[in-house]
Amino acid sequence: MRILFLTYYFDPDLSAGSFRATALTRALADALPLGGHIDIVTTQPNRYHTYKSKGLGVEHNKNYSIYRVQLPSHKNGFLDQARTFRHYANYVRKVTTDNNYDIVVATSSRLMTAVLASFIARKQKAKLYLDIRDIFVDTLADVFPRYITFLAVPAFSTLEKYAVRRASHVNLVSPGFKSYFDARYPNKSYSYLTNGIDAEFAKHSWPSEMIESESKVIFYGGNIGDCQGLHLILPGLAQILGPSYKFRIIGDGGRRSNLEAIVAQHGLLNIEILPPVKRDQLIKEYENADILFLHLNNSLALQKVLPSKLFEYATTGKPILAGVAGYASEFIKAHIENAAVFHPCSVVEGYDAAKTLEMDITPRLDFVKTFSRSSISNKLASSIISIVKEK
Repeated sequence: MRILFLTYYFDPDLSAGSFRATALTRALADALPLGGHIDIVTTQPNRYHTYKSKGLGVEHNKNYSIYRVQLPSHKNGFLDQARTFRHYANYVRKVTTDNNYDIVVATSSRLMTAVLASFIARKQKAKLYLDIRDIFVDTLADVFPRYITFLAVPAFSTLEKYAVRRASHVNLVSPGFKSYFDARYPNKSYSYLTNGIDAEFAKHSWPSEMIESESKVIFYGGNIGDCQGLHLILPGLAQILGPSYKFRIIGDGGRRSNLEAIVAQHGLLNIEILPPVKRDQLIKEYENADILFLHLNNSLALQKVLPSKLFEYATTGKPILAGVAGYASEFIKAHIENAAVFHPCSVVEGYDAAKTLEMDITPRLDFVKTFSRSSISNKLASSIISIVKEK
């Protein structure tokens, strides 16, 4: 059994896609029958241009090999992403040309990895398994201006059909995606295996009680882009909450400069913005925080999303303040105690929600058990192997 696994992000990069792909690789390697092999083709860390780390270019293990290509420098702009993906696609074709695969697996958020996987599967007459982490066409139409979407949405819709219609099976990382895919691809085989909690979070010894301090630290760690809309909520929320709350933001992305400019313009001393850090340091930040913050922009497309950040946050037992709507809001209310939800971009609702939080540790043991990353990865791996074995 020979498997090709395409993922744009992989260890040691910092992103939800990287963490998911790395865990899935381990699960697949454990589940492979004797003589099986996986080729993982990915990139050197590139999620944030301010974060520098590097993995081996080519890495051979017992039953899997990792091929990492170094991408040209970029800052996550739309044209930059197109240029760097072309570089990745050329590398994938180079690595796979002389190999034959039984199945091509791709985990994809921005669609093109799925399209590339479909191209290779068609060329090799192999099966295709897609793990969809975002609805790119939906997000594109909802977030970007009309002069971009006018031509881009029809083009990317065509590419989406090219990818999904070839797939033997599609896993959707958020059950909120179900209505979109059922309407467009009604005869496909779907599963709904979400993101999960990695072992370093689940097994970590988190503080059992809060430490009292003069000001409460509200922490966010992750991407700072259009989808998060931090530049639209944090300045106003920091102003209305006042100096008794301090926002500590760690991350990078396309809207970081906008956020920094607004913070400087208004002289907001209770917002601190720092570059990305490795996961061991991120855990320390979680420990030191009083409240963990999450926000998605006010967009219909984002109401289908289930942010991976929620799983890390819930593990800590800390209070959670989340500006989300749609499926994410429903999920929090159903599964996570001591989490206050407010409507995206609403400063007043955010203020009110913050004041309702209990400043205490809330163990969420059932949640941690239910959404273990290893358990979810094992289910994904079993699903992939079963598709290969189908006639």
